Amino acid sequence: MPTDDIKAVVRRFNIEVIQNGSAEAFAELMAPDFLNHAAPPGRPSGPESMWATFETVLRPAISDLTVTIHDQIAEGDRVTTRKTIGGRHTGALLGVPATGKTIAIDVIDIVRVENGRYREHWGLNTLQAVLASLRA
Repeated sequence: MPTDDIKAVVRRFNIEVIQNGSAEAFAELMAPDFLNHAAPPGRPSGPESMWATFETVLRPAISDLTVTIHDQIAEGDRVTTRKTIGGRHTGALLGVPATGKTIAIDVIDIVRVENGRYREHWGLNTLQAVLASLRA
């Protein structure tokens, strides 16, 4: 796929799946043999790991969730994205009770796209720093 096309796949995933919570888009964009290299040790690393992050961790805790893509770089079948996931902390987030504060989780991730679908993911984020600031 041309690099503009694989970047569009990643943009669509970020907006339709992460921001808007579309299970239909998730099913369309996720390869059945997807591997999440960023899954915590001992946790599932297939498609369910990505869905669980958004639907059982982030979405219940963050109201008005938005994804802002700052940069995307594509080479071959991989797209690197620098983005911010933000919103208001209105529900428990990994054990931290709601504070009502505006939060911003900075993320850099790499996605390997195969046949228009997410095949592999690597990522780093500032979620732990955000949790520490909420606890302070």
